[in-house]
Formats: sequence, structure tokens, C-alpha cells
Amino acid sequence: MFWFSSKNQTMATRISFACFLLLFTISTVAESGSIGINYGRIANNLPTPTQVVKLLKAQGLTRVKLYDTDSDVLTALANSNISVVVALPNELLSSTAKDQSFADNWVQANISKFYPATKIEAIAVGNEVFVDPNNTTQFLVAAMKNIHSSLVKYNLDSDVKVSSPIALSALQSSYPSSAGSFKSELIEPVIKPMLDLIRSTGSYFMVNVYPFFAYTGNSGQISLDYTLFKANPGVVDSGNGLRYNNLFDAQLDAVFAAMSAIKYDDVKVVVTETGWPSLGDSNEVGASQANAASYNGNLVRRVLTGGGTPLRPNDTLNVFLFALFNENQKTGPTSERNYGLFYPSEAKVYDVPLTMAELATAQTTPPANESKAQAPTTGDMSTSAVTSGQTWCVANGNVGSEKLQAALDYACGEGGADCRPIQGGATCFNPDTLVAHASYAFNSYYQKSGRGAGTCDFGGAAHVVTQAPKFGTCTFPTGS
Repeated sequence: MFWFSSKNQTMATRISFACFLLLFTISTVAESGSIGINYGRIANNLPTPTQVVKLLKAQGLTRVKLYDTDSDVLTALANSNISVVVALPNELLSSTAKDQSFADNWVQANISKFYPATKIEAIAVGNEVFVDPNNTTQFLVAAMKNIHSSLVKYNLDSDVKVSSPIALSALQSSYPSSAGSFKSELIEPVIKPMLDLIRSTGSYFMVNVYPFFAYTGNSGQISLDYTLFKANPGVVDSGNGLRYNNLFDAQLDAVFAAMSAIKYDDVKVVVTETGWPSLGDSNEVGASQANAASYNGNLVRRVLTGGGTPLRPNDTLNVFLFALFNENQKTGPTSERNYGLFYPSEAKVYDVPLTMAELATAQTTPPANESKAQAPTTGDMSTSAVTSGQTWCVANGNVGSEKLQAALDYACGEGGADCRPIQGGATCFNPDTLVAHASYAFNSYYQKSGRGAGTCDFGGAAHVVTQAPKFGTCTFPTGS
């Protein structure tokens, strides 16, 4: 194992810290983002809660979000080590807002009764309340405050957070992302007091993000590849100059911009719903199994390995996929009954990776930052070394030295790249720069892995090129 850092450190010093840093790096990568799943039950043919918990564990899913506090489900989740977000339904908002004792009784019956055996991490007070046809918006903040007061009363407030999922329709503007803003009529009466409560209690803002809706309504203007995290030219935000390679990041940054506009940059965000239907009506453009597999598969890869968004690059992404099952009793268009990753039989609707281990062998489509049209950010290109069909992997110097160093440590450690040529005095040690060493290591891993999809990413620290990179006199090997 080798650790390569600044130019003035000796190789002996680097090696002495290698094991420690490799373990640190692996831990950091593993915690860089999380994937959970929404477990809806508007169906008459679903497996029992006990069977569902077994399915979640078999798939490596450790976070689940519910739409109620069903006692059978919460009992089945006890001692499973699966973190749970529960919900107080919209129809209870009025009673909860008006009566503290109602909130106390609800928390006692639905939270303290099951916690801590069931790892309840948060309560979603209502769901997309602003678009509720029963007009429950006026009760939202008061209900949230009363639920939090009840948690304080039962000494649960430090472990169980309070929030409320909003739909992107709460935004008045979302394009370009830098112009993101909340609807003016919501800001003072609801958004600000809700974010004040979230900030003061150490909770997080819950947002439901669906690129599918934007695409199906504007398929003539929005690229499908851009929506599905596939290779595409990207979109440059005219307001801040940031480049977006997928619509998910752009929509999420519109929320961040809206929060920033009212001075809540410090509040964390969790995407409580996102997904893509595997079947839809004739007017639901893009609804298909292939597109659902691409969206969810590439999204998982994006979350677990890709860092933050362009506007908040240091914030990890925590996302709950929608949904676990196809639910046959949901109303509305065909798509509503076909968001599931699984049929009620527990068979997969399509196959997507859900964990880091599965990503190692998954063949999801590379995201845009692996476009073969890109060139290395540092180093000379050998103009005579263009080989049809051949590709190499090089470092992206724009991600910063800390992220690049972490990726290099991983490649030379657990990744098994051949890093001997970049040891001191070896053939590719010079130039002794982080970008040059990382490029060699990334390419070694990429070629060793058969240039498979996803093997030149390293959390956005690398990308594929079609011309042989050349740093000094070092020749980068191919996989042939």
C-alpha cells in the first residue's frame, strides 16, 4: 500500500501512514452518502411486514421511510438495525396543531412505545402539505412544534428529529438553479418558521425530487440522457457559471438556492422521495423499465460515490428511493402504481445496485463526468497516440487535493492498482505531483477492471479520455 501526498514528504513517511489512511479513506467513502427506500402499503397483495424486513436486510438497505406508524410494521422492524422515518398523516395535522395533549398521546403511542428497539430516526409531520387538497398548510408548523415538544417531554428529542417533506412545487422558480426561490406566499407564514425549527433542533429539511415529472412534461426541451445521469454535454447555469451534468443535481441546487436566498444555507437536506416509473400511460413520456433502471441505478451510484451537488459540493447526499413495491391500489395515472423496485412477489421489477458492494460489479451507464469527449485537466496529451476504441482513466484536478488524495489511497490500497511505478525513483514517480500519481493509479485500476462502466469515477475524481495521457516520460499502460 502506498500513500502519495505533497511533494516534500518522503516515501518512508508516506508508507508509515498508509494503513491508517486507507482505513480512514474507506470509512469516508462508505459514509459519503446513503440510500434508503420508501415502504408504501397502498396495496392488497404485499408481503407481511416480517417478510419485508427480511427483504430489506437481504438487499443491504439500512434506512426505510414509512407513511404512517403501523404497529405491525414497527414491531417487525424492531431489533433489525434498520433506521426508520415514520409519518404523522396530513389528516392529523389539525388536531396535532390545536392540542398539545393530542401530540403527547400520539408520540407516546406511536414513538416511545416502539423506540429504541425500533430505530426511529425522524418523524415526517405531514407529506407534501402545500399541495394537499384539504388545505392543511396552516396547521403544519404548529403541529411540528407540538410534536417536538412531546419528544422533549419523553426525552426523545435528541434522537428523533422532526421535519416535513415538501414537493418541488413549493418553489416559485427552479430554472436556472441559481434562481431557485420559494413561493412568496409560503415564505413568511410557513417556510421560515419551519426552517427555524429544523435549524434549532438539529433536524434536516425533507424534499421530494422527481426529474421524471420535469422530463415527461418537457421532453422536447430536456434531454433524456441529462435526466438519467447518462453522458451528455451538460447545462451551464447562466447565473453562477456552474455546470450541471444531470437534472437531479440541478433541481436539488434550486432548493439550496431558495434556502440561501432566505439565509438558511446551514440547514441540511435529505431527499425523502425520488424515483422513476417502470410503466406509464401513453402521455407519460419516458416511463419504462429501461429508463427506471437507468435512473435508479445511476442515482444510487451518484449518491454513494459522487459527493455533493455543484452548489454544495461538500454536503453528502442522503436519498430515499420511491418505492419498495408496486402498489396496486394507488389512484391516478398508471405510473403511480409502477414506481416499485419489487413486485409484491418480491421479484425485482429490474435489477439495480443498492449498495457499494453491488456497485463494484454493476454495469450502470457512466454519468456525464465520464464522457469520452473530456480531456485530462492536467498533463500533456500525446497527439500521436490516438487509438480507435482505446480509453484511459485520468484524474480530475478540479475536485481538490483532499478528495483526489482519498481516491488515490483507495486505488493503491483496497482497489489493487499497480502503484509500484509511482514509488520514489521508479519509472513514473516524476513528475512528483498528486494529479500525475493519481492519474497513473486510476488508469491502472481502470485497465485492470477491463475498462468497465463505473470503474473510472472515484467519486468524481476521475474521468475517461480517448487519447493516451502522458506525464513527463511516463507511458500509461492499456488493458490489452
